Amino acid sequence: MAVSRRKILKGALVAAGTLPLFGCERVTSSATKWLGEDVPEKSGVAHCQEIDKDFHLLSRATYGVWPGDLDRLKAMGSANWLHEQLHPEQIDDRACDLRAQRFETLWLDPGTCFEYKKPVLRDELSRHMLLRAIYSKRQLYEVMVGFWSDHLNIDVGKGDAIYAKAMDDRKVIRPNALGKFRDLIAGSATSAAMLIYLDGKENRRPSPSSIPNENYARELLELHTMGVDGGYTQKDVFEVARCLTGWRIRTPWQRGKVYFDETQHDGGAKVVLGQHIAAGGGEKDLARVLDIVCTQAATARHIAKKLVSHFVAEDPPETLVDKVAETFSQSGGDIKSLLTCIFTSKEFEEHRGAKIKRPFHFIASSLRGLAADTYAHQGLTEYLNRMGQGTFQYPTPDGYPDKGSHCVSTLLWRWNFALSVCCNNVPDVTSDLPKLATAIGAIAAPDQSDKINLDNLFAHFVGRKPSPTELAALSDYMVSAQSKIVAAKPDKNSTGAADRPDKESTGAAAKPDKESTGAAHKQELVGLILASPAFQRC
Repeated sequence: MAVSRRKILKGALVAAGTLPLFGCERVTSSATKWLGEDVPEKSGVAHCQEIDKDFHLLSRATYGVWPGDLDRLKAMGSANWLHEQLHPEQIDDRACDLRAQRFETLWLDPGTCFEYKKPVLRDELSRHMLLRAIYSKRQLYEVMVGFWSDHLNIDVGKGDAIYAKAMDDRKVIRPNALGKFRDLIAGSATSAAMLIYLDGKENRRPSPSSIPNENYARELLELHTMGVDGGYTQKDVFEVARCLTGWRIRTPWQRGKVYFDETQHDGGAKVVLGQHIAAGGGEKDLARVLDIVCTQAATARHIAKKLVSHFVAEDPPETLVDKVAETFSQSGGDIKSLLTCIFTSKEFEEHRGAKIKRPFHFIASSLRGLAADTYAHQGLTEYLNRMGQGTFQYPTPDGYPDKGSHCVSTLLWRWNFALSVCCNNVPDVTSDLPKLATAIGAIAAPDQSDKINLDNLFAHFVGRKPSPTELAALSDYMVSAQSKIVAAKPDKNSTGAADRPDKESTGAAAKPDKESTGAAHKQELVGLILASPAFQRC
């Protein structure tokens, strides 16, 4: 009986799905290439002096432009592409799943996670987030997962928060990343990881003489909803803290499970932001508080300003902030509506290249631009730590700053990474630069790289042609590199090290040949582009 190609591929996928269990990364990489996770034969680049508007959308709404992404967006149209990204459940992401679903601790409840050491949990959390950012076709979804993870920051180094963070990511952040804002905040309020991090589990008031713990209540108002200038008072913080008393975490039986303890709750009447909450509400007091704070005009403006700052400019245009805040109020905090308002605005289009990539974005966009093959082992994730954005490690509740000034002190590590990754010197990270250069028209063929189209090479990573100054700098480097290649060519009349019988005994190193020297300089050329100010921006 004839077996169809579809059945063969399906069988391969089933087999590939089991490969992570055995650490067969090489075979998994081959399987993902069958699913399209590779450099296409041809990949268009932007031939304009300013950053291409579609490239700009990809730079902000994704973690970087994978070869072929720009062609696909232009073929679909930006409106259709945005609609697709706002409905990630309709996007086939099996290729990414093969890489990223290998981490067993991500699917466990907090109680079971206590059986693992903290470094293992931290490693799997970090690797999973980075792999999703690099390889997922649901790019806008992953960007929003990162955004809300910062907005609802949890430092896994505090207490037992690390044992509950995987469930927080799985049950709170990811299900609500493109949903309703109130649902996101409600999930976070009763997340075991958040209750640990902001001391909500310690918030008890069994008697009127007891003092509630205000930590989470304060951050709920100041950071998560209304903003520091939202108009609430210290009395409001106290009243919200009263409403949130009684939420506990079980230990040791059903360890890590969140429950409501009526005996530790303040059952009296409260007044939050001028609105009365009747006595005897019990655990429903939480829902009442969220109904109040999530519908405040201050909350709409605070979230609008933060989103516009993230996607448009550090100094957000007030006209766009007003429009997004109005959309928030009219849509009931529908996140998809907010993003649509931002990405279709003239303000968004006007601020091309206005932001500096944070370290996570820089690393992910570098690897996406190179179509790199990696499983995000420690050799790669350590660069995140060196650049100052180790995942889930920011100590204060406000999350990693979304400011370029926060990144300038680690630029040397960015330059080191850019050159190392292009030369395949980052452990367990590889890329096929000749194949990529051929696809984008930078060289004629993988084995014909003597003549390089610098315009195409630069445009692939930056979204525009190089300026005269940038082109001159790259050209000067190539001239210098060419002179070194000539110098590396052995003299016909000289005796090479390979011909000397005493090579091993003397320890003399062989002089680099012309071919290897030329390949190294071409790799460094790409590294210079990744290290350039133009690529650092988005």
